[in-house]
Amino acid sequence: MKSLLKSIALAGVVALSAPAYSASPADLNDLEIAHVAYTADVIDIRYAHMALAISTNPDIHEFAKTMIRDHEAVNEQALGLLAKLGAEAQDNFLSQKLNADAEGILNEMSKLRGEEFDMYYASNELAYHGAVNGLVGDVFIPNIENAEVKALFEAGLKIFQAHEKHADMMVKGLK
Repeated sequence: MKSLLKSIALAGVVALSAPAYSASPADLNDLEIAHVAYTADVIDIRYAHMALAISTNPDIHEFAKTMIRDHEAVNEQALGLLAKLGAEAQDNFLSQKLNADAEGILNEMSKLRGEEFDMYYASNELAYHGAVNGLVGDVFIPNIENAEVKALFEAGLKIFQAHEKHADMMVKGLK
């Protein structure tokens, strides 16, 4: 199981910090950053829906429902801010990489059941939130130019750091 955790964490970090493209996440503009964040939220919502459909563990269900609620709320705020600014998020290499990687993870999760599924889901959530939180805190927030967008990201980061801690407790509880 430890090798599973390490491979999930490594895949998440590699996918977010060293994409196989010449561009860098640090080079993204505010609208591209917004698209990456929206994409990451949608992906986590998809993971949560799968957890609700497959897992029978009440703790997994509680966490998944929290993911859906919180990620949908942040995305609604982001869309509202973009509308206010008269802007539209811009697709980019990192959003595309996240979506491609998510398809593989969803495919793997769909094959699992019981405790094996629960551990994979919880471990993926821990790795995913760790990788995304690092990217947002270390790369995106320092590079966001619009003050309102930056404030939204700072508020969202606090929420998603709490998700990471919750996922860590879930993983430890499932061992």
